[in-house]
Amino acid sequence: MPVISIITPSWNVEHLIGETIASVQAQTFADWELLIADDCSTDNTAIVIEGFAAKDPRVKLIRQKRNGGPALARQAAIEQAQGRFVAFLDSDDLWMPAKLERQIAFAREHRAALSYTAFRRINEDGSIKGRLITVPASLTYAQLLKNTAVATLTAIIDREIAGNFAMKNEGYDDFCLWLDILRPGHVAYGLSEDLARYRVRGVSVSSRPMRSAGWVWHIYRNVEHLSLPKSAWCFAHWSARAWLKRRRF
Repeated sequence: MPVISIITPSWNVEHLIGETIASVQAQTFADWELLIADDCSTDNTAIVIEGFAAKDPRVKLIRQKRNGGPALARQAAIEQAQGRFVAFLDSDDLWMPAKLERQIAFAREHRAALSYTAFRRINEDGSIKGRLITVPASLTYAQLLKNTAVATLTAIIDREIAGNFAMKNEGYDDFCLWLDILRPGHVAYGLSEDLARYRVRGVSVSSRPMRSAGWVWHIYRNVEHLSLPKSAWCFAHWSARAWLKRRRF
């Protein structure tokens, strides 16, 4: 069985998915499987993935029967994941070659149920690279409620420590998952190294700040069941950090 299972939902990214897959194939740590759950793309995304899978058995295409959004696509891939570690990489983002090697060593050293890294943004065609988005050294559940530090493309879960998990079909399903993992008392650890590239696209699911804020408020009140005062306190901190993160490319 592979050490790492990489979870990738895809939808209509025929011009970008090849670059994402290539960034995984370029990893210095090679013991992985890449599970790409295609969410009923209407372009040639699935055909591009099949081309890679035909040449590299570590790349596996999962065809969703109906379009259900990224949370359900991620869950379909998780259900087939065989690795001890589970990493997340969206279908338009990229990893630096040493990402898995450095982060797996870091996660083992800290016995981290959840780990995450620094990253940079790139524009849609990849020609502009933004500033380094640094991360805190660690986060508890209470700290994560007020923080935006764990970017999906940087997260790795150690199932030996965290146990089994599942995605919630929510906006910001990833934030829900990080909270689920830390709620029992686990601590997430951050590796502040430049190891990933987040592609900023106008059509991305989380590209609208007001909608993202609404999702976070919904999670506080209806998923985590926080009181109104605590929700407001956490939301004020979360909003300030989100603004600071977005203020410069």
